[in-house]
Amino acid sequence: MKRYMNSALLYAALALAGGVFYREFTKFSGFSGKTALAVVHTHYFLMGMVFFLLLLVLEKSFAFSGPKTGRALALYHAGLNLTAVMLAVRGVTQVRGLSLTAGMDAALSGMAGIGHILLGFGLILLLLQLRAKAMSPAQD
Repeated sequence: MKRYMNSALLYAALALAGGVFYREFTKFSGFSGKTALAVVHTHYFLMGMVFFLLLLVLEKSFAFSGPKTGRALALYHAGLNLTAVMLAVRGVTQVRGLSLTAGMDAALSGMAGIGHILLGFGLILLLLQLRAKAMSPAQD
């Protein structure tokens, strides 16, 4: 349970840092349009902090963590952070008004897509572990 709480705290700090960076960077740059930087804050808060707080409650209720949990969490962490970094890179290029080549644009989108895929796999693996524990006869 300690790792879930520590992860929630880490992602809360990253979410706050992402929000401050978005606000200050766009203000400093005189940018007022839409940018991918705006969602780094919410991704880290919801997919990071809130998710791990929910896992904390579920672990307290079902004690579902097992030997495979570390691998699922590693996928989830990698996916969330890769996604957030790619959103930040995309957002900085938008704010700066940098034109990307078609290949660079596709690479950014592809890396963000890989992040989302890892995030999804990690989520599914954790849900399968939770389902197995919640459906086991010992829980009745």
